[in-house]
Order: sequence, then C-alpha cells, then structure tokens
Amino acid sequence: PIMLPKPEKDGGKSVLASLLERKTIRTISSKELPVQVISNLLWAGFGVNREAAGFDKKGRTAPSASNSQEIDLYVALPAGVYIYEAVRHQLLPVASGDFRTRSDRRSAATAPLNIFYIVDISRYDLGPTQPDRAIGDTEVQKSYYYTDTGFIAQNIYLYAASFGLAAWF
Repeated sequence: PIMLPKPEKDGGKSVLASLLERKTIRTISSKELPVQVISNLLWAGFGVNREAAGFDKKGRTAPSASNSQEIDLYVALPAGVYIYEAVRHQLLPVASGDFRTRSDRRSAATAPLNIFYIVDISRYDLGPTQPDRAIGDTEVQKSYYYTDTGFIAQNIYLYAASFGLAAWF
C-alpha cells in the first residue's frame, strides 16, 4: 500500500477563481506528481471530509445517491494500478505494471496518473424506501452513477484548476 500524507486543506485559488480557470487541458506533462499533490487530488475528488453522514457512513467531498459511495477511484501510475481507499487515505495495489495506455487517450500513456471511475452497484440501498433502485432497473442506476461520477470529476477539475494542473476527463 501507499500511505498518502494527510491532505492539505488550504492553499490554491478560491472556488470562484478555480471556476474561472476550470477547463480541459489535453496536453499533459509527463512530469511525476509529488505524492502530496496526489494525496490532495484524490482527497478533493472523493475523500472523507467528515466523520458522520447519512446511512451510517463517513461523509465524502462529493455527494452520491443516498451516500451509497458506489464509485471507486482506480489510479494508474507508472508502477501499477491502485484503488483509492478514502477512509484510510491510502492507495491499495491492484496490479503491477504500467496500464495508463488503457485509458485510450493520446497523452494518457505518459500522464503522471490516470484515474478510472468504477461503479459497484451492489452498494446501492435497495430497501423499501428506495424502490427506484430495484435490481434490474439499470437506467435508473445509470442515472445515479453517471451523476455521482460527474460530481467527483468536477471536484478533480476544480482542484486541478486551483493548482495549475492539467485535467482531461
């Protein structure tokens, strides 16, 4: 595992300045990112920002349907692929080797990291108060995980804009 340093929760541009700067940048430097920047980026995307939230889970920096937290962030670095474990704020190894080319983007093969958004629909609350999430209702499920992925991606874009990093979803 890669134990990430505590995320820095200050610095960077204001939210409004970051919104002004937010854009897709397809020319991405291959320069390695410091581990502190990776820590901050992942925390901004979908890290834990409070100890208690709904449905007996910790709160996250991006919302999710009924706090299901159904999106996992897989991080492809030159040395391997890791899953971001937000509660312990660490990267857990999944596979060794360089998988960045699998994102099917021109500059992704040499970008310092790629993030893959993976949904686990088994995390949805399928109880009686959530009839719209019934097993088999894939269109409703898609609407939730597409939206939740968008929230996380926007957080990452805003962090990137705040610190002058390139981002390409």
